[in-house]
Amino acid sequence: MENMHFTREEREEAIRWAEDSSWVVREDYREDPDYMDCVKDIIDSPVFQSMDDYMQHGDTTCKAHCIKVSYMGYCICRKRGWDYAEVASAGLLHDLFLYDWHTHAARTGDKFHGLTHPDVSYKNASRLYQLNKVEKDIILNHMWPVTFFRFPRTKEGWITTITDKYCGACETSRRK
Repeated sequence: MENMHFTREEREEAIRWAEDSSWVVREDYREDPDYMDCVKDIIDSPVFQSMDDYMQHGDTTCKAHCIKVSYMGYCICRKRGWDYAEVASAGLLHDLFLYDWHTHAARTGDKFHGLTHPDVSYKNASRLYQLNKVEKDIILNHMWPVTFFRFPRTKEGWITTITDKYCGACETSRRK
């Protein structure tokens, strides 16, 4: 795989983005016209907007988490000349499971949300959007290493997996 090393400045910027949700709340990402070209059909859709109703990690909603993962992955891939459009769109859709995972097991008996939600998210996303192979790889395999044998097959999938874990860890560690 091509160079995946990050400069000190890139690491510091990633930490700021992952730890601080204010840029998501202010919708600063909308000022990036190239990013918005990649995600405009998803980001304003009622289904995606409904993800604000579900908490993801700490005090971060599922919608805000997906925007963080999407935009961070988009920036990394764009800077490296990789398929940033697919990372942007699939990053928004990677957790499109549309339920409160905190109460899901009690309601359904499914105690394995971490293992099952990629399939649910993929089914929801593929009903709404035409997904290509890279987007499918990103959504279905983003939970590695939890899903030990299901790992990303593309560099874009790896970037989304890494940004998802990083953002999730920062969001969880910010709990009040």
